[in-house]
Amino acid sequence: MDNNKKKSRVALLSVASNSSLVALKLAIGILINSVSVISEAIHSAVDLVAAVIAFFAVRKSAKPEDHRHAFGHGKIENISGTIEAVLIFFAAGWIIYEAVEKLKNPQHMEQAGWGIIVMSVSVAANFFVSHMLFKVGTETDSIALKADAWHLRTDVWTSFGVMAGLIMYWGGRFLFPQVNLSWIDPVAAIIVAFLIIKAAFDLTRESVRDLLDARLSKSDEDLIDRYVTEQHPRVLSYHKLRTRKSGSQRFYEFHLVVAPEMSVQESHEIGDRIVAKVKEHYPDAKVVIHVEPCDATCTEECLENCGKIE
Repeated sequence: MDNNKKKSRVALLSVASNSSLVALKLAIGILINSVSVISEAIHSAVDLVAAVIAFFAVRKSAKPEDHRHAFGHGKIENISGTIEAVLIFFAAGWIIYEAVEKLKNPQHMEQAGWGIIVMSVSVAANFFVSHMLFKVGTETDSIALKADAWHLRTDVWTSFGVMAGLIMYWGGRFLFPQVNLSWIDPVAAIIVAFLIIKAAFDLTRESVRDLLDARLSKSDEDLIDRYVTEQHPRVLSYHKLRTRKSGSQRFYEFHLVVAPEMSVQESHEIGDRIVAKVKEHYPDAKVVIHVEPCDATCTEECLENCGKIE
C-alpha cells in the first residue's frame, strides 16, 4: 500500500472513531448531567472536525504539482493543522465558560457510573487510534496526521482525568454523603480545557513554522554537508544553502563550487549524485543546485564550508 492510501485510511479511521465517541459522550453527559463528560463530547467533536480536515488535507496534499502550484500542495497539511488548533482554542474557551457557570450553580450528578464507563471506552479507543495515526504520520511525515494524533492523545489524558473526577465523585457520595462534592465535575472540566489549550498552542507552533518557511532542522541540513564533502576533491565548496518544508516535502537549494575547468557534463553528474543521496533519505525531496566555478573570490560562507573539506 502506498503512502497516500495509508494516510487516507488511517484518517478515515479517526473520523469513524470520533463520530462514535461524540454521540456516546454527549448522550451519557446529558443523561447524568455531567459538564465534564459533555466537555469531553465537545472535545471529541473538535477532534472529529480535525479528523475530517485531516482526511481531506492528506488527500489534497497528495496531488502532484501543476501549472498553478509548481511546488505541489503540501502546505494544505500545515493549513489544516493551524485550523485544527484554532478550533481547539474556541472549544476550550466554551468548556471553561460552562464549567464556571456550573461552579456558580452546582448540580448533583446522577448515575456517575455511566460516565466512568464511557470515559473508559474513550481512553481505549483514542489510545488505539492515536497510536495508528502516530505510526502512519511518522512513516509518511504527515503533519496533518501527527496533529490529529496529538489531538487524540490529549483526549486520552483528558478522558482519564474526567474519569478520575467521576470516580472521586461517585466514591465520595458513598463514603461522605453529607459532603458537597458537586465542584469536582466542573473543576475536572476546567483542567481538561487547559490541557486542550496547551495541545492547541503546541500544534499552532508546529504548523505555522512550516507555513512561514522556517529552515529545516540541523540534521536535515547536515545531509548536504555530508554528501558535498563526499565529492571532494572535484567539489571545492558550497554556500547559500536554503531549506524549507511544505507538508512532508523538503526543499533544498544551494550553490555548488567546482574547479573552473570542469565540464558541464561532469558537474551535472556530481549534482545528480548528491540529489540521489538526499532522496535516499527523503524520496519526495526537491533539490535545486546552482553550479558555479571557483573564481578565487572567497566569501566568508564559502570559506567556512571550504575549511570542512580537507
